[in-house]
Amino acid sequence: MSLVAAAVCPHPPLIVPELAGAAAPELDDLRVACDAAVAGLLAAGPDEIVLLGGGPETARFDPADSGTLRPFGVDRAVRLWKVSCAGSERLPLSLTIGAWLVNRTGADLPRFAEAVAIDAAGAECVALGTELAERPERRTALLVLGDSSACRGEKSPGYDDPRAPAYDEGVARALADADTEALLDLDPGLSAELKVAGRAPWQVLAGAVRAAGGEWRGELRHHSAPYGVAYLVASWERA
Repeated sequence: MSLVAAAVCPHPPLIVPELAGAAAPELDDLRVACDAAVAGLLAAGPDEIVLLGGGPETARFDPADSGTLRPFGVDRAVRLWKVSCAGSERLPLSLTIGAWLVNRTGADLPRFAEAVAIDAAGAECVALGTELAERPERRTALLVLGDSSACRGEKSPGYDDPRAPAYDEGVARALADADTEALLDLDPGLSAELKVAGRAPWQVLAGAVRAAGGEWRGELRHHSAPYGVAYLVASWERA
């Protein structure tokens, strides 16, 4: 593929206002940043959007597949792209939220989705990124879904871990600078201990950009840690 732009967004279910209820305004800034990042992908004039997120295993999805918000309290399907009886409800959370973000734009570009196993080794992530970059030539925008540490405070999902802030700051710098090497240097063991959902997808992004070649620049659009989980939003484009 011809990679023309990339964006990184988190995938908390509460970003969907219907799930957040009265707490929806608490994530308004995050929602706005994600919308801006997806709009940036569309502004690059891609022929297609590829969604990439973590899942229980590495897998490729059909454009007619969907996800669901049912486990989080709203009986609502989220389609990836096409509506077809050939599709099935099997998108993991990361890709379900990614599809929801893209669907908000009203764009009807072809959409495809890939999951990488959340515990995939760095070499596997790079190989997947390289394989994505070497697909037949199409102008492709890549939307990468992943949360950073979930150990920011005693009420966080992973309780408090003093290593979490430095880890999140390091990822934030790497995303701001479009620093593929810094992302590839993220330690899988430490990432797992900090309950980071985005490490493998970020390393696939780094592999794809490295294989695509050229100079890239990044912009960090958002960095916060509500509910004890670090959320980062960034845009990458060719320099």
